[in-house]
Amino acid sequence: QAPRERGARGREREREREREREREGQAMKSTRNLSRGDGRRLGNASLIAFMLASLVLLSVIRTRLSPMEKTGDAIKAEERHGMIKGSVKMEVAHQDQDVVLTPDSTAEEEEEEEAPPKPADTSTGGGVSVRVPVSTSTTPVPVAVIDRQGKPVCYESGRRSDTCEAAGDVRVQGRSQTIQVRPLDREWKVKPYCRKQDAYALSHVKEWTLRPLSGGGPHCTVNSSATAFVLSTGGFTGNLFHDYTDVLVPAFITAHRFGGEVQFLVSSFKSWWTNRYLEIFQQLSRHEVIDIDNDDEVRCYGGVVVGPTFHKELGVDASKTPTGASMVDFRAMLRGAFGLSRAAAEPSGDRWDIRRRPRLLIISRKNSRAFLNERAMADMAMSLGYDVRVGEPDTNTEVSRFARLVNSADVMVGVHGAGLTNMLFLPAGAVLIQVIPYGGLEWLARGTFEEPSKDMQLHYIGYKIQLDETTLSEQYPKDHPVLTDPLSIHKQGWEALKTVYLEKQNVRPHLGRLKLTFLEALKLLPHGRQAKANN
Repeated sequence: QAPRERGARGREREREREREREREGQAMKSTRNLSRGDGRRLGNASLIAFMLASLVLLSVIRTRLSPMEKTGDAIKAEERHGMIKGSVKMEVAHQDQDVVLTPDSTAEEEEEEEAPPKPADTSTGGGVSVRVPVSTSTTPVPVAVIDRQGKPVCYESGRRSDTCEAAGDVRVQGRSQTIQVRPLDREWKVKPYCRKQDAYALSHVKEWTLRPLSGGGPHCTVNSSATAFVLSTGGFTGNLFHDYTDVLVPAFITAHRFGGEVQFLVSSFKSWWTNRYLEIFQQLSRHEVIDIDNDDEVRCYGGVVVGPTFHKELGVDASKTPTGASMVDFRAMLRGAFGLSRAAAEPSGDRWDIRRRPRLLIISRKNSRAFLNERAMADMAMSLGYDVRVGEPDTNTEVSRFARLVNSADVMVGVHGAGLTNMLFLPAGAVLIQVIPYGGLEWLARGTFEEPSKDMQLHYIGYKIQLDETTLSEQYPKDHPVLTDPLSIHKQGWEALKTVYLEKQNVRPHLGRLKLTFLEALKLLPHGRQAKANN
């Protein structure tokens, strides 16, 4: 019996162990199932996290690439960055010349048509704006840019001009043509005149250097809250056309945005020239004009601009000016400078006033491209009802006095030359008649005076001199290339073209042809329309 009981207990223990093993197996199976479930849940969570991260990354990329979703600051930063990438390194020598002029800077040089703009060399860097607001125009606008390390950006502000701008601790030493700036980490050089590709013009322009200000630097002897503006009156100044297209219009483009808080530091200073245009400088600045090359002071400013900005011949591109200023604003500034009363070509309301008759001004020349029948032209014009005046401007002519004469005119006629620059003073709606010398010079006439007249709100008429109206037909045989093939003379270069067609030629317009031109001008004026209505 005892063995049977022991066997029964053994079997019972065996069955208990089997039940224990079954319970352990079920527990292990449950644990394995639980681990697989947790793994799946963890995998799903990872996948969701990955997808969310991807969406965030795509949103960031899209924000950077799509201007429609950028903030205003992001757009401005990118515009400035693009501008910096397009900036020009001033040390690069420009070998291609797009203008060829006579070496006599006081003669009446003429402008050769320019080649299309060439791509600029580039340098890169990130920047933040200083002083100048970013234009909302789609056209890239050069602005004063300075990066976080304080390095000023020198950029190509036009195919004829380079400009450097800097802000910070600015110290100008005029006698050495040196400007020290803190903070600044490199040196820049620039010639502040708007003919950077004309070697002869630049040979008369001093080079200015911007370099880092280290240590204490030179002690300030004069402090100013204005922005310093360095420009040169070297080059071709002394010729009316170049005075305006190379210096005065670019100076307006550059200085207008400062609202008078700018000081002109004039290099290659000519006292007679500066005094001639002093009223213009006084319109743009509330500060004294400085002969900076002969200045012994250490002048300290919070900002500096070196070199004016060029847009086009006798023109301002309003889309490129920070304030939206245009040629209309420049001409308004001239009226203020010289006390010009007529903004528009309208007849006087006084029935006894001679200005009820349209006034014709003939720009007279003596040395070349002169009217040989000037008196007959005036008589013919008077027979059409014009009040006729004849003026001959030169470097000794008082600018304000002649400007008032031009402003009194409704029609101005002259042979292509620097004297036509006086069209700046004509009232809006007046008519400019450019007499184009013989010799295939239409391109020259178009670039210098025809195209600028549009922005000045003037009517334009071109009168082409024919072979029997030029004295060249008396100087050369009938079969000479000068008469039969002007293009062959052009191909010999600017000097040959200028010598033959600009210096040796006088003109005698047919009075019959010219009469039709004067009548056409009359129809464009309010005077002519008023007379027609009265009839």
